[in-house]
Amino acid sequence: MVNRTTKLRWRRNWKKRRKQVEDIGVNAEQGLEAHFFRRLGRLANVWRFAAGWVLLLIILGVGTVMQTRSQSEYYQTLRPASGGTYTEGIIGVFTNANPLYATSAVDSSVSRLVFSGLMKYDQNNNLVPDLAQSVTVDSSGKVYTVKLRSDVRWHDGQPFTAKDVAFTYGMIKNPDARSPMFSTWRDIKVNAKDSQTVVFELPNVLSTFGEMITNGIVPEHLLKSVEPAQMRTARFNSVDPVGTGPFKWDELEVQGATQPTRQEVVGLLPNESFYRPMPKVDRFIIHTFRDEAQMVQSYEAGALTSMVGLASIPDNVRAVSDFQEYNIPLNGEVMVFFKTTAPPLDDVKVRRALVQSANTTDILKNLGYSAKNVHGPLLDSHIGYKKDLGQLPYSIKQAEKYLDAAGWKKDSNGIRKKSGKELTFSLFAQNTSDYSAVSAALQNAWKNIGVRVNVTLQSEADMQGVVTRHDYDALLHGISIGTDPDVFAYWHSSQASPSSPSRLNFSEYKSKEADTSLEAGRTRLDPKVRGAKYEPFLRAWRDDTPALALYQPAFLYVTRGKVYNFEPKSMNSITNRYVNVENWMIRQEKSLK
Repeated sequence: MVNRTTKLRWRRNWKKRRKQVEDIGVNAEQGLEAHFFRRLGRLANVWRFAAGWVLLLIILGVGTVMQTRSQSEYYQTLRPASGGTYTEGIIGVFTNANPLYATSAVDSSVSRLVFSGLMKYDQNNNLVPDLAQSVTVDSSGKVYTVKLRSDVRWHDGQPFTAKDVAFTYGMIKNPDARSPMFSTWRDIKVNAKDSQTVVFELPNVLSTFGEMITNGIVPEHLLKSVEPAQMRTARFNSVDPVGTGPFKWDELEVQGATQPTRQEVVGLLPNESFYRPMPKVDRFIIHTFRDEAQMVQSYEAGALTSMVGLASIPDNVRAVSDFQEYNIPLNGEVMVFFKTTAPPLDDVKVRRALVQSANTTDILKNLGYSAKNVHGPLLDSHIGYKKDLGQLPYSIKQAEKYLDAAGWKKDSNGIRKKSGKELTFSLFAQNTSDYSAVSAALQNAWKNIGVRVNVTLQSEADMQGVVTRHDYDALLHGISIGTDPDVFAYWHSSQASPSSPSRLNFSEYKSKEADTSLEAGRTRLDPKVRGAKYEPFLRAWRDDTPALALYQPAFLYVTRGKVYNFEPKSMNSITNRYVNVENWMIRQEKSLK
């Protein structure tokens, strides 16, 4: 039996142990709190340390990116790049890409892109081989041997051979084909010696032979079944031409419901098998317009890369963003051709009066830009040019004397008449700002000596018909001469005949003295001898006055942005702008310096 004393001892021991347990709990709780908050403080320190490193890494990263971008701008540059679509606007109508017939600005442009010739002009206006590998001439100066490149293929994949060359010139020589080049090639023999060799036999030495073989060559395998009389209208010419040039035919789209609004869009693609570097642009488009206003509107709207055919540059064109202008001298002349076979300009006294009453220096001020005067049928850079054999000088007094001597007397109104009939004639010109200004100035100058002139300005398409038919009394027109002084095509009497395929003698000028001189000049290779042979022609031309020489034209080429690698120094014709068209680029991309 447990006594009271024992119970009290147990109770004291239990209380003591409970107190110990409570103390242990309190100590444990206090220790836990102290440990937790101590660890929590340490964790905050860790977070601050980590955040500092993260912030440092962010700052370093941003700095690195900024430095890299800065260095990238320094070490990189914009360079011309391949690709893009080149769209060229040009005034006129597309009718025929066949190089045997392409003569208009539009046709010759398309033809030059699709077809290649044996020779071509380079950027310095020098003749260099194109389809030809080499050209040699024998000691007589009358037999040329042309070796062809062996790496040329037609756009349809067929190989290009000497048969194609012989076929092309054989067709030109066929009168039924009616090529404008017929008279030039009529007496030249062309033979394919083997697949890569062509021999040309000339009846006489011809100093311009290199120029003569710059025309495009056509494929025999596609055209041999076409009758010569049908060649001019063959489907090949405007629907599916096949050449060896830098671009191949893709499509022809006709836009506009009526003739005044009609436009043609000729689409061309790069020739992947071109024997020179493949063209850099993805597509080349020739877009035709009936007049300058339509073309300029399209340029302002951003639809054109470039424009061809502007006589001068309007202010609204200059205001276009990225406007670029190229002004390239042309080896040609702008003249007024007097039709010497019909009254009243069949009278040499009247023609002399018209020439001597025109102050060409003052007239050219109406162009709005600087133009170089010309004084005869040859440029001052040509072999045979003689300043003292230029056209008759400006003299109103002498002009009046010529008209008086011809029987044309002034009436009370200052108009010249003979037998009751006024002295009047028509002057035709293409409707451009240049020709409009010049024709108005000429009209006023000739009015001052009592001559009434009716000026008619027509579209490029209509002027083609006027020029072909010689349907004018006088013609304000530009001609291409080139670096060689051979102007046979423009002034030899054989080129005045209606039966002449080209009929480029726009004045219908006929002179035995001039004919003999022109024939002799083109058959001499020695420069001094050639120059001497041209003297009788220059003298006859001055005395007979078949035309009024005005100025040497320039080719204005307007682009939107820079056209890389387009840099001709001078040109014989406007199609010479394409001398290195395969290298043109219109895009840019970044690359390392």
